[in-house]
Amino acid sequence: MGRLDGKVAVITGAGSGIGRGTAELFAQEGARVIAADIADDRGRRLEESAPGRIKYVHCDVLNEDQIAAAIAAAEQEFGRLDCLFNNAGAGGANETVDQISAQSFDSVMHLHVRAALFGIKYAVPAMKRAGGGAVITTASVAGLSAGYGPALYSIAKAALIHMTTVAAVQLAEHRIRVNCICPGLIATNIFATALGLPSQLADTRLDAIAAAASDSQPIRRGGRPRDIAEAALYFASDGADWVTGQALAVDGGLTLGPQGMQQMTAFAPILQALMPDAQELNQTP
Repeated sequence: MGRLDGKVAVITGAGSGIGRGTAELFAQEGARVIAADIADDRGRRLEESAPGRIKYVHCDVLNEDQIAAAIAAAEQEFGRLDCLFNNAGAGGANETVDQISAQSFDSVMHLHVRAALFGIKYAVPAMKRAGGGAVITTASVAGLSAGYGPALYSIAKAALIHMTTVAAVQLAEHRIRVNCICPGLIATNIFATALGLPSQLADTRLDAIAAAASDSQPIRRGGRPRDIAEAALYFASDGADWVTGQALAVDGGLTLGPQGMQQMTAFAPILQALMPDAQELNQTP
């Protein structure tokens, strides 16, 4: 038996990266999946990879009506909705706080915060009809601490983490659990596309991204979409029936801080200040 047998999920941003990896894993574990994305070619190939289990729906999460339609497709195609994975997103503008434009702010907040919030809005009635459900959102380690992403992206991801806690409290009485995942350095095309590279070219550099990230955290390998998909699988499954309002860092230990000798270098100036110099040693009785 699969861990998601009988469950129906909607996954946004399902055409590539974390979304695609999660859609594939959910289908393998028995779920039926509405894979929502704007990349129609990728979406159709994903649907063809699991006939009857994955249904592709074109959905631009910047468009409220398309979010509503993707949610409605779950009940139309599969009769119910048990899980929503708010995953669609992008790196956004690389501006410092003193450079932010209103256009950049609106774009990043709309794509991440507003899209996820409206996803919840339209998913809740269907989940109530199903007797409960699970909402999962892709946040980021950038929402937990400074230094892991551009300013607007980090602010948006922090908002998603707090949105998770607020929604978890409000929806608990309906047996709807709300959690989020904070990925670390995951080898997806988000890094390359943030630099303006075509997504097709970015996809060919995923191994290089993983290799480059392997020394950035205590667990010495680059993160992969499957790592996040496994966390989403847990949150979507009955095994997490008593878990809500959580922000789970899946980051290979990145947010634990510098390790080993790197950690010791932070104390080097203090140790040096405490060490007596040669003149002081000669004067010691």
